[in-house]
Amino acid sequence: MIFNTLGVSPALRERLIAIRRDLHQHPELAFAETRTRDVLERELLRLSPVRIDRVATTGLIARIAGKDPHAPVVALRGDIDALPIREATGLPFASHIDGAMHACGHDVHAAWTLGAATLLREQPAEGDVLIVMQPGEEIGEGARAVLQSGLLDDVQAIFGAHVDRRFVVGQVVAQAGPLAASTDVFDIVLIGKGAHGARPHESADPVVCMASVISALQTIVARRVNPAAPAVVTVGMITAGSAPNIIPEQVELRGTLRATDEVTRALLQDELRQICTHIAAAHRVTARVTFSGGVPPVVNGVHAAAWAAEAAAHVLGADAVVRLGYTNMAGEDFAFYQERIPGCFLRVGARNADEEVIAAHSPRFDVAEDAIAVGAAVLAECARRASSSLNAGAR
Repeated sequence: MIFNTLGVSPALRERLIAIRRDLHQHPELAFAETRTRDVLERELLRLSPVRIDRVATTGLIARIAGKDPHAPVVALRGDIDALPIREATGLPFASHIDGAMHACGHDVHAAWTLGAATLLREQPAEGDVLIVMQPGEEIGEGARAVLQSGLLDDVQAIFGAHVDRRFVVGQVVAQAGPLAASTDVFDIVLIGKGAHGARPHESADPVVCMASVISALQTIVARRVNPAAPAVVTVGMITAGSAPNIIPEQVELRGTLRATDEVTRALLQDELRQICTHIAAAHRVTARVTFSGGVPPVVNGVHAAAWAAEAAAHVLGADAVVRLGYTNMAGEDFAFYQERIPGCFLRVGARNADEEVIAAHSPRFDVAEDAIAVGAAVLAECARRASSSLNAGAR
């Protein structure tokens, strides 16, 4: 790939790769990204932003000047936190922190967002652009914390992107509609009556109740959700018992619900609660159901997706813009921004053509580093096109 055609000079490309590798070697978990913040703050200050603010404990927002200080403001978001995974890539710049790794590409996201800021400093948008370096995405809390700062209150469009090894470098997904699912954690506690395992009639057995509940939960998607609506109900954790000859007092189940629209999301929660309550009653057991840790679905707006697609086509050529081609049931807290600000979340190809597909959150996860320049150029152009269109509409 000829990087000058992206507007990314060889010197900038090498600098962004060096920064990415430095961040990769020093991963920090959600809301502990102090070194990461300091590195990115130093680099952003080199661009002489209008202002730079520390937000959300370990996040940053830098304001890059546009041509017209009165034009509408847009934002670009990069997430910066790592995962609690022991790295197994064997890379020369592998994590120096045992049990922490950038296994989801946030080191790349930080680097290409910094690159976009650099390109916007060289070729400004119509209005100012806020560069958001967001902590805590992996636990679904960072975006809300950034929004609570109030510094995005005047933003009229927002863009973000994620590396995706299902696509090769030079391909970009920029489409309207659902792009990621809601994520709700459920916790079910079944409270019964304990007894000796040899005398089960003296118990109200929460283990037997649990078995019925798990089976019944699978009927929610099969029989209650519209077949046209993607949905997932997964039980991922079970805690029960202390000995093979003891019927325990209670059992705990934890799992996740996924949906791509709010109607289905609400239906999943209601049906889960109903099933647990009534099956528990049939077993003379009490059910306590709670939900936590949820993020809404990522749904890209029509106008923002059009700007993003135009930007990717301008930078890479029309053939570079591809469809996602599958329903993504993973979650992304970029959705919280989209509840308040029109926006588009992109997927950026991060695999060389001869490489295998390696899943995110794998200890072997890595990216083709040419994706950094692609992400930087496309996000910068997203900001320019949105800013120009919004400014024209405001006249």
